[in-house]
Amino acid sequence: MLLAISAFAQESDSVLLRKMSNQIMLEGKCYEDLRVLTKTIGHRLSGSAQADKAVTWGEQALKEAGADRVWLQPVDVPLWVRGKENLKVQLKGKQFVDIPMLSLGNTQGTDNKVLERQILCVRSLEEFEQLTTEEVRDKIVFFNYALRQDFISTFQGYGDAVKYRWVAVNKASEKQAAAVIIRSVSTGADDAPHTGASRYNDGVKPIPALAIGNISAEKLYAACQGGAVKAQLQSNCKMMGTKRSYNVIGELTGSTKPNEIIIAGGHLDSWDVGEGAHDDGAGCVQAIEVLRTFKALGIRPNRTVRVVLFMNEENGVKGGNAYADSALKHREQHIFAMESDAGGFVPRGVGLEMPATLKDKVKSWAPLFSPYGVYDFEQEEGGVDIGPLKKQGVPLAGLLPDPQRYFDLHHSSNDVFETVSHRELKIGAWTMAAMVYMVDKHF
Repeated sequence: MLLAISAFAQESDSVLLRKMSNQIMLEGKCYEDLRVLTKTIGHRLSGSAQADKAVTWGEQALKEAGADRVWLQPVDVPLWVRGKENLKVQLKGKQFVDIPMLSLGNTQGTDNKVLERQILCVRSLEEFEQLTTEEVRDKIVFFNYALRQDFISTFQGYGDAVKYRWVAVNKASEKQAAAVIIRSVSTGADDAPHTGASRYNDGVKPIPALAIGNISAEKLYAACQGGAVKAQLQSNCKMMGTKRSYNVIGELTGSTKPNEIIIAGGHLDSWDVGEGAHDDGAGCVQAIEVLRTFKALGIRPNRTVRVVLFMNEENGVKGGNAYADSALKHREQHIFAMESDAGGFVPRGVGLEMPATLKDKVKSWAPLFSPYGVYDFEQEEGGVDIGPLKKQGVPLAGLLPDPQRYFDLHHSSNDVFETVSHRELKIGAWTMAAMVYMVDKHF
């Protein structure tokens, strides 16, 4: 009898999920929303004028999607500016040639002065640890560590290599290096440099830190094997205090349990290169599409469905922490939070950070998702911005798009609207909407 009831319930859910799919694939607005965000505003580093415009855009987009209520949640964010920057390298004793580069976020530049030093090349942190302070002092250390292509999961490769953004600059500074160059944390077979956040440890002297693309990294490494190589670095990047910004929040009020909250979210800020299309304009417009779809189909959720466009994921997570602090202060009851922050590519699954009993419940829904190509519910994954809610016992989930191309684009000038497929983006939006619907009905 219980099996019969369960089968009937899944058949009923299947019909509704198909309606949601048709609505999104045929009438969805997320692709057009992304076009407007990327092409009329562009990149949106938190604290920038573009980020301010994105807040206004997000507020209006949520109102147009049909939210019952929209508001701005204050967030004080770090203000880091890049300014002009330039790297020249002297290869094989010839004249200095320009190398494409990007300073790492939150780092300090050369105050517009030309820093000319010899390059010291190492392949890994382990190799660097073998060097003495005397060998490192006053040199520009180049860490030529490549994101490993043998990992089929590119996020595994990213996790292995990203420490060079965080650790290398501090290790080099401790040994009195003048500056640091890292090989970009990138899977791309191109020469686009990729930026990303870094951070100076307490008590460590801030030194310039930058990334170069994969092709330039290979050329520079080869040159270093042939003899002494010099570099000239000139950059203006610096921290300029903090600035008031906002998380943008819209919701549909629950019909029977309005005090229980379900979140769908993405982060509104991006790095200051490219257009932030995959990281994370895609997640923002997918979350907005969840709300719009419920409204368009007349679905009245039992719980309150809340869309949160977080500010400052990239270089501080101030928005995610501010939201969690507010939830705790106001004793809000969140029963589920889902984030999309892995690109607008076709979804393969949903990562789950929640107790085993809830994981088993979600996995029992797999037959409803498999016709849409969504099959992987085995990953332990939530999201950076919803992560602070985990301390409050909130079950978390993260959209898992196909990862193979993401780190070709991530944090680089390649992350533009034209790299997003409207179908893949919409299927990701459907996956979020379907998860929100199933959680609202069955949790």
